[in-house]
Formats: sequence, structure tokens, C-alpha cells
Amino acid sequence: MAKYVIHTVGPVWRGGHENEPEVLADCYRNALEIARSRGMKSVAFPSISTGAYGYPIQEASRVALKTVKDYTEKTHALSEVVFVLFSEDDMRTYAKASLELQ
Repeated sequence: MAKYVIHTVGPVWRGGHENEPEVLADCYRNALEIARSRGMKSVAFPSISTGAYGYPIQEASRVALKTVKDYTEKTHALSEVVFVLFSEDDMRTYAKASLELQ
């Protein structure tokens, strides 16, 4: 059972020309910072904005993974970050994006 729930509202996809990547990255960074400030060692994320808000999962996965990677490498505050995804296709998309980051 989760001890905390950190809520964030991601951006609605409007073609990528209204700072959606920056806003999405801020959602992840802010949630990570809240987790760190509360002394949490692990956090789980959904794929923020890729459902009803229409953010393309290929682009969102790159933003999510890069933001989390950069944050955790900089702060060393969390020992585990998990992405809880809706489908096998979503998981494959995140796996591919993860390989692109390496």
C-alpha cells in the first residue's frame, strides 16, 4: 500500500508547440522533488498525459525517462523509480525509449 500519493496534472497535447515537453518534465521533476523532500526512497509513476490528454506516448516516454534519469543522477535521492503502464505496447514503447537514452 502506498504511504503517499503525489498528484500532478500533465499538459494536454496541442501539437507540441505550447511547451508541452517542458510542462511534462516539470510534472515529473516536481513529483520527484516532493518525494525527496518527504524522505521517500521509491516512487511509481503512470505515463502522465498519455491517456485522455492525448500526449503521444513515444514523445512522453522520452521526456519522462530523461527527466527521471537526470534527476536521480543529480540527487541520488531515490533508490527506485517504477513506471506503471497501461499496456504491453506502452511497456515496449518505454523500453525502446530507455534504450535510446543509454
